[in-house]
Formats: sequence, structure tokens, C-alpha cells
Amino acid sequence: MRKVTTYLLMLMFSALSILPVWAQKSISGRITDVADGKPLPGATIRAGEIRGAASDKDGNFTLKNISENVQSLDVSYIGYQSVKFGISESGNALEIKLNKSTYQADEVIISATRVTDKNGMAYTNVSAEAIEKQNLGQDLPVLLNFTPSLVSTSDAGGGVGYTGIRIRGSDATRINVTVNGIPYNDAESQGVFWVNMPDFASSVSSVQIQRGVGTSTNGAGAFGASVNINTNAFRQEAYAELNNSYGSFNTFKNTIKLGTGLLKDKFTVDARLSRVSSDGFVDRASSELHSYYLSGAYFGKKSFVRANVFSGKERTYQSWNGVPEAKLKGNREGILEYIDRNGIGEKDAENLLNSDERTFNSYTYKNEVDNYRQDHYQLVSSHTLSDKLTFNVNGFLVRGLGYYEQYRTNDKYSNYNLSNTIIGSDTLARTDLIRRRWLDNYFYGTTFSFDYNSFKKLTASIGGGWNRYDGKHYGQIIWARNAGNIENEHQYYYNKAVKKDFNIYGKLYYQLTEKLNAFADIQFRQVSHTIDGTDNDLILHAVDQSYSFVNPKAGLTYRIADQSSVYASYSLGNREPNRDDFTNSTAQLFPKNETMHNVEAGFRTQRGIWAVAANYYLMSYKNQLVLTGQINDVGNSIRVNVPKSYRTGIELEGAIAFSKFLKWNANATFSQNKIDNFTEYVIDYDTYEYRTINHGKSDISFSPNVIVGSQFVYSPKKNFELALLTKYVGKQYLDNTSSETRKLDAYFTNDIRLTWTIKPTWIKEIGFNLLVNNILNEKYESNGYTYGYFAGDVLTQENFYFPQAGTNFLVGVNFKF
Repeated sequence: MRKVTTYLLMLMFSALSILPVWAQKSISGRITDVADGKPLPGATIRAGEIRGAASDKDGNFTLKNISENVQSLDVSYIGYQSVKFGISESGNALEIKLNKSTYQADEVIISATRVTDKNGMAYTNVSAEAIEKQNLGQDLPVLLNFTPSLVSTSDAGGGVGYTGIRIRGSDATRINVTVNGIPYNDAESQGVFWVNMPDFASSVSSVQIQRGVGTSTNGAGAFGASVNINTNAFRQEAYAELNNSYGSFNTFKNTIKLGTGLLKDKFTVDARLSRVSSDGFVDRASSELHSYYLSGAYFGKKSFVRANVFSGKERTYQSWNGVPEAKLKGNREGILEYIDRNGIGEKDAENLLNSDERTFNSYTYKNEVDNYRQDHYQLVSSHTLSDKLTFNVNGFLVRGLGYYEQYRTNDKYSNYNLSNTIIGSDTLARTDLIRRRWLDNYFYGTTFSFDYNSFKKLTASIGGGWNRYDGKHYGQIIWARNAGNIENEHQYYYNKAVKKDFNIYGKLYYQLTEKLNAFADIQFRQVSHTIDGTDNDLILHAVDQSYSFVNPKAGLTYRIADQSSVYASYSLGNREPNRDDFTNSTAQLFPKNETMHNVEAGFRTQRGIWAVAANYYLMSYKNQLVLTGQINDVGNSIRVNVPKSYRTGIELEGAIAFSKFLKWNANATFSQNKIDNFTEYVIDYDTYEYRTINHGKSDISFSPNVIVGSQFVYSPKKNFELALLTKYVGKQYLDNTSSETRKLDAYFTNDIRLTWTIKPTWIKEIGFNLLVNNILNEKYESNGYTYGYFAGDVLTQENFYFPQAGTNFLVGVNFKF
């Protein structure tokens, strides 16, 4: 696989030196405000799909070595109407005038969470058009799979249901996600559950992924990346869309989208209704997902207000346990040993022995489901206080309610705060039962910012946010084979959590010289977390923890030539432990907050038909929380602070337009992810003491040293595109020991995507999409877990894996009216 990676990179960068010299031209001009003629510094100018340029402090720009095929420029500036400007053949400098407009206020509101080339940070922008090409029912993490340093996972194996992402090896709990500038991460776990947002991609207008600390001004601290999502953009004309797709594993997606366009020059209404269903690649790992999105906006002369209401309802059959290693390898003797040492009953043993190696699911009860609904209410607004000052203020409420249901065989009454049941002369200590574990929560708050633009050298922002989470956790018994005196819906545990989060920040950008730009950003964040009551292990908790963090950032960007720049930045980030760190901890191993120092340095350049970027990063951690093998009194794993660990690497990106028909985009990440001195703890069940193993400098789990993405796009006609999508992910360790017996093998997948649009007279457009995933039928696993123990002086290590689907397809037809 490393040979494949090397081949792809050599092919790309050697192509830069052998490209034919096509007819090229240079374009220059000036961008100003149409009302008063003031220059607009930092406006974005794009010529084709290759990265464009930005105007300087006087509004001037130059694009050199542009292909003769480029006949127009796309020009945009936050708070102004974007334009497509035709290129004159006369060679004269262009005069481009933009209209300021509240119709573009959506961009103004999210600007506090976005970065540009002036920030000195690594980022990737993903447009709605790019997402639409393969939005056929799979979740957003899968649609972002080909962005740099990103690895996507799927429990059900087909990209529908429970999915996740890791960026630079950091999992979802360390990735800050915002929707329209409003925090989305679960307040307690700090994770992101994309299954609660089915088909949300159909309402997305843009996504920006920032790697590293980024500009995480609101919500959970970013320790690997930030994903900033913006929903409906302004659309002038009324529209309607009907999107339908079908694919492998009986996967369906049905979406209807409607919009009024601009009404009376002041109002718009946009709506979406979606259904996604799939049987899943894994046995019984089905998903039944429903969602809607409704947005209404008011555009005044100086004020903009948008109300968003969106909701997701999911019913997903659990496939959380993965496949035991012996089963995955078809090792019948190993399977029998696994059955014996884990005391697996006859019915479950039969399922394990007779199911397919890659689609095995340990759950067989028909209602072993996760059933959850999440409703979002957002009110976002922007108000122009003067030509240079804008005030943005937003409010939000998230309501979540749901449960997961499980069938338990021969479970103890005492585990559910129940007395043994007496039937005749027999005293029963165990019974079969069905339990539900509930979440009932509210998450609400506000964000705000004052944004200043001098339209000369200085741009600045002061803002902040406050939010509160109120969450109830409780469990019920809804059925028992030998119920005895058990009351209907017997509640066996209950606890309540309250988390408050306040932050205030200031950031500025300053043009020091014609070529040198500086930015500085400082945030003060205060977090408190309380947990009171009994958890599902019947352990009483009384947690009351508070944290205060100061998170500074600073950087420089220097333009060494037209369309070429270098940059460097430093950021400090702090992050509080999550709920499980508190509830699973012991008095001796109470968690501390984590701290990360983040250095980014890079280079970007473009030369007409090609562009290249390279970024070096160092993320140095103090007290990173990792699994060491230690457990608490009831056998739950504990994350423990390790003093020193780090991630460092280089990210490469390139784009080449071989011709107007053939383009290539590729990215590669080469990294080292290490814990300086890792000690593994293995429980000995004969003595209930730990045996320790020192591994010295070891690899951080789930952190591949090589990640490569590639997209060859062939478009012989404007309405037809054929793409080859390639992804390589290096080996990943299941724990922090660097053990070759506990790893995910490297994998190399190839997908084919076809898009074709026609425009008959009776409809605006019909689009046909075909996506064939994993065309070479690679057998691979994208996720897993492991645990070990000593018994009878023998070490047993249990590895589990989540296999992904082989060759599969999705096909869609989209009608636009």
C-alpha cells in the first residue's frame, strides 16, 4: 500500500514539471463598493476550480498564467452580493463593483467561526455543489471522506446509521462542530452523533474543516479539528427539488426541497423533508431515519433575521459490538474458545458459528434498537450598526429525547436494584429481561459578536457565547420473564447533569505591510459540570467541577509572490474531561483537563492550471486522556491523563487541470502520533491486581501515519462528469501499545462517481448520479476495539472489528423545478 501512496504522490508532483504549455493570460483589476467606491480588501477572486486570489488593501488583484479557456471570474466578499464577471479580451484592468446586501448576511453570521488564507491555519472548504454530487443517502462524515487527514467510519458498514470521523487521528470528542456558528457537540460526551441529523447534507450550503485548534470560538474545545457547517444560503428565485436514490442493502433516500425565493424583497422560506432507510451491510444493522428542515428569513435594509427549525428522528438497530477476531478470520477453533471463555449461551453461540464472517451481529432481539429524536430551534440575526460595524446575535434550543432498548439474558435482579424473586420454594437471583436506557435533555444558549472592518488594514471581532445543558439519564425495566413484584417500567437508576459554558473572545487581523498580514485571537472560557444521582451501574455520583481556560492564538502570513504565500501560527487550547471521565473515574485517578500547544506552518502557491499547498503541524499535549487498560470497581475502562504526547506531520495538497476535460485533486498526510512513555495496565483476575508493561514511546491508537485521498475528474461535456475516487489509510493500532497483534490493517479503496444532467424544456434540470463504492471489493475494517486480562497466568486479548462493505452502489435521480 505504501507503494501505491508513493506512486500517487510522485505522479502528481512530477506532472507539474511535464504539463504542456497552453495559451495563458494574466488578469488584473480592482474591486470596490458600488455605493461609495471604497476598496474591498480580502475579496475572493476565482478563475475556474483552482484556488484563486484575494484583493489587497487597495482592492487590487492579479491572476497570472490563467488558461485561455477561462472566460469569467467568480468574485465574492462577505456581506456583498457575489458576481460572475466576464473577462474582457482587451487586456485592460477590470473594474469590479460589488453591492452590499443583507441577502448575504448568512455569511456574515458564520464569519467568526471561519478562517481565510490570512489566518495561518490549515483548512478545507467544501461547497454544496461538491456534496450534492454524491449525496445519495450516506451520512456527512462519508461525504467528507476525501478531505485531508480525515478517516470516516461506519458501524453498519455502508455509511448509513452510526458513522463517525477522525481528523489527524483525533476522534469526534475532540472535533468542534458548529451549525450556523452555533455549537452542536453533545455537551456531556463532547461527541457528535451524525445519526441524529439524517440527510442534513441536503440542507448544507458550505462546510469548512479547520485542522488543529482552529478558530473554535463557541462550543467544545477543538483538539483535532473544527467542522463549521452553514445551512441554506440566500436564493433569489423560487425553486423545488425532488431527490430520490436507491442502492445496495436496500438503501433508499427520498428528499423534497422547496423555496419561495425572495418575497416582497424582504422574505424567504426554505423547507426540506427527508427519509433515509437501509438494511445495512451488517446483519440486522438497519436504519429508519426521518428529518425535516424549515427556515424563514427577513431581510431589512440594515437587519437580517433567520429562524431555523430542524429535526431528526432515528431508529437504528444496534451494531455496536463489532466482530470478534476469530470470527472475522473464520477460525472455528478460536470461535469455540471465545464462546467457552465468555460463557455465551446456546442461541448466541449458534448465531456466532453460523453467520457470515464479515456481517456478523451479536444482537438478535428484534427490538435491539436505538430510538432517539433531536429537535433544533435557531434564531440568528445580523444588524448593520454602521458602514464598518456589524452586530450578530443568535439564540438556540436543542431538545433531545430517546432511549436504546436491550434484551438481557439471565441477568441479576441485584443489577437493577431489585430483590430476588421467590416462586414457590425456589428463590431466583436471575431472569431474562428487557431494559431501556433513556436520555432526556435540553441544550440552550446564545452566541454574539461585534465585527469591525475598516476596509483598510484592520479587521476585528469581539464576541462570545453562553449555553446550558440539562440532561436526565434513567433506566427502566419494561419486561421480565420472572417479574415477581417488579412494577411496570421500574426505574432502576436516575441522575441529572447540568453543564454551563461561557466564553468571550477578541480577534483581529492587521495588514502590517503590503505583503505581511498578522492575526491575533484570545478566548476566555469558563465551564462547570455537575452530575448528581445514580448511574446505570448503581454507583452514586456527586460531581461538581469547574474550569477556567485562556486560549490564545496568533499568526503571520507573508505573500512572497503573486498567488504564493507562507504562513505560521501558534495556538493554545484547553479542554475539560467529558462525562464518562468523571463517572468512570476513581478517587486515585480523577481526571485533569487537557492542554494542547498547536504549531502550524505552511506554503500555498498556484500557477494558473495547478496549485500546491504544504502544511506542517505539531500538536503537543499535556495530560491527554487515553485508555491505559485500567478499570474501575465495576469493570469500566478509565481514561487516564498521560503527561506528554504529540501528533506531528505534514499535509500535502495539489490540484492540476491537465486540460479543460481532465482534473486531478489529491492530498496526503504523513505523521507521527506518539505517547512519550506509555505504561499498559492488564488486570489479573486471579489476584485482582494489575500487571504493568512499559512500552516506552508508543503510537496513539487510531492514528494512521499515512492518509491519502485522490480524485481524478473527467468531464468531456459541461453536463457530464466521471470521477475516480481513491482513499488509502495506513495501519491503525486498537490501543496505545503499538502491538502488531492489535491493529487495523491498512486499506486502499476506489470508488467511481458519475453525474449527468439534462435540461429538457418542461423542467429546469434532471440530474442522474451513480456511485459505485469499493469497486475492487477491498476487504477492510475502519474501526475496532480491544481489551485484555490475565486468568490462570495466561494473557487473553479480545479484539473486535467493524468490517466495511465490499463493492456496493447507489443511484439517484434529482428533479429541479
